[in-house]
Amino acid sequence: MRVVVDFDRCRSNAVCMGIAPEVFEVRDDNFLYVLDEEPPEELRPRLEEAVRSCPTQAISLEG
Repeated sequence: MRVVVDFDRCRSNAVCMGIAPEVFEVRDDNFLYVLDEEPPEELRPRLEEAVRSCPTQAISLEG
């Protein structure tokens, strides 16, 4: 599984970071960083929640 973020749509609101902080981080520069682009499968339920919860629909999963 691969985490994909459309940074043109992302507004760095940190909803995803609240759901999966080991994968997403909004830093002091107010930009979103993907800490693990290929996270372990056991994180899939939380990542799917992050995809659904993203207010700008900027996150997707491949694979």
